[in-house]
Amino acid sequence: MNILLYLIGPLIAVFVVSTVMSVIYKNEEKKDKGFVLNYHKLTYRRRLIRAVWGVPIVSLIYLALYWFSDLTSNEYKIIGIIFLFLVLLDIVHNYEKWKRNEKK
Repeated sequence: MNILLYLIGPLIAVFVVSTVMSVIYKNEEKKDKGFVLNYHKLTYRRRLIRAVWGVPIVSLIYLALYWFSDLTSNEYKIIGIIFLFLVLLDIVHNYEKWKRNEKK
């Protein structure tokens, strides 16, 4: 139960900040070259590249969870499936949006 208290607050903050940033940068020109820290200033092609680069990072986070936490094998499987699903969903979404915007 304690872990929920540590997750709910940051998750709400992330969703609020992400929503505000997407509204602010909705009609701004997106950058396709150079370094951009803000995710919402990137084109969908660059978002796809960033999502693909996130795969090793998510894998390292999963390994750290495996080594340093005390969960059951079913909990590890569920967390792994959730991580994999979220990363693949992000990659597929950005790829489809990139191809759709490329045709315009």
